Parts: sequence; C-alpha cells; structure tokens
Amino acid sequence: MTYEKVPVILVGNKVDLESEREVSSGEGQALAEEWGCPFMETSAKSKTMVDELFAEIVRQMDYAAQPDKDEPCCSSCNIQ
Repeated sequence: MTYEKVPVILVGNKVDLESEREVSSGEGQALAEEWGCPFMETSAKSKTMVDELFAEIVRQMDYAAQPDKDEPCCSSCNIQ
C-alpha cells in the first residue's frame, strides 16, 4: 500500500488578532484552492473553530486511510 494521499489542511491561526493580520482570508482561501485542501481560520485564545479544525483533521485522516478502488486490497484488511 502506498501513502500518496497525505492529508493537508491550511490553517490561519490567531484570527482574534485582526489588526495584526498579515494574510487575508482571501489569500488563504486562494492558496488552499491551489493546493487542493481545506482552509480554516482559528483562534486558540478565543476557541474559535478549534473543535471544527480537529474534526476536519479526523475527516482528512479517514479519507487518506481509504484504499484506492483501483488498488487491490489484502484479504486481511478490515477498514470500516
């Protein structure tokens, strides 16, 4: 089994410090689209989108763990 599907999430942190922003939401979103990954903005201080980020990480890991349909799977494999 090869691991070509590496989960990537582009995260902008410290969204609570709007006046000190160096990357706009639009720039982050554009880069995420270019990379083909989700984009999220978070703040650990205000607990903004932190739970949602971890949920997305789990979704991305679950997606990456799924075998390709074209790739034969071993008989002892049990992915649920």
